[in-house]
Parts: sequence; structure tokens; C-alpha cells
Amino acid sequence: MRKIGFIFECGREGPDIKVCRHLVHLIDPEIEMVTRSLDNAGNLRQYCGPTAKLLLESCKKVLIIWDLYPPWREGGVCLHDDREEIFSSLRAAGVSVSKVALVCIHEELESWLLADDRALKKFIADKKHPHPVRRIKKYKKPDLVKNPKAVISKIFNQELGNSRKYIDYQDAGDIAQQISDLIKVIKSESFERFYDKLKP
Repeated sequence: MRKIGFIFECGREGPDIKVCRHLVHLIDPEIEMVTRSLDNAGNLRQYCGPTAKLLLESCKKVLIIWDLYPPWREGGVCLHDDREEIFSSLRAAGVSVSKVALVCIHEELESWLLADDRALKKFIADKKHPHPVRRIKKYKKPDLVKNPKAVISKIFNQELGNSRKYIDYQDAGDIAQQISDLIKVIKSESFERFYDKLKP
């Protein structure tokens, strides 16, 4: 087993962790995930350094994963500024950046779910049975989809009724479980980076 540390901006057992756990298993079942959740992107940027330092005591390397556009964030967002804050935290904690990889998801985790229309259709079909599922749009470049969480919510409303909302902590992990291979999700550039950083 290869032990790799992961730092997330969500809460403990949040949607990001659930989705990534399944995808990591598809990439390499020999990877043992050691996760730490810092609740939000502000905490992640500020405290990833000491968190990574602790993880590196038992892990070969650490991945820091965050969304570029969390819905609560005010003002402009800038990948460059995020990276600078993260590197500053790592340097302050004495962590070698050679042992840390940054993966920023464009725009949100849901872009990875939209990448595999088959998985989304299967998830909805299980809820909608015996009624058929209408065509789910295929996205060649899911990272360019604006507000992917809202897009999935709209699909839920159309297929399952207006009362059925997409709830990330409840649904994201279950949708990810329907992803059976990486053929579709690898179309996401941010997921491809995630995939590359997990190679031995």
C-alpha cells in the first residue's frame, strides 16, 4: 500500500472526500488515503502547512485539494493568489514543496461529476425507476461549465421533480459510486492533474 495524505476544504467525511475516495480507488486500489479536513478554503489556505507537516510524518506525499469557486466566497477569486497563500503556509511550517501537490478543481467538485454523464444517468435512473431518464448532456470540457452545482440541481429538478434538490454532502458520493472507469472523468483537466499527481 502507498500511503498518501489528502487535505480538503470540506468537513469531515464531506462530499469532496467521498468522491475522491472512490476515484482514488479507481486510479490505484493500492493507495491508502489519509485525509484531513479543514472545513473551508480560508482555513485550507491558512493551515495547510502544519497539516501537511503532520501528514508527511506517515505519508509519502500530500495532495491539497480545493475548489476555485466556493459559493460562499466574496469578491474575486484568483488561482495565483490561492497558490501563493498555500505555499506561504507550507514554507512557514518548514514543508518541502517537492512533497506536496496542489489540485484546484475548476470550478467545483461537481464538474468532475458532470464529466461522466453515464454515472449521473445511472444515479437518476435508480431514483426514477420505472420511469425513463431523459438525455443527460455530455460535457467535453466539464471544467468550463459555470456553476456546475447549479447545473446538477437543474437536472435533479427536471428528472426527479422540483422538490428534489441536489445536496452535495448527501448525493455527490453516491453519484461518484456510479463512475465505473476513468474514460469520461479524465476529460476534466483538473481531474487529469489529480490523476497525474497520484502516479507512483
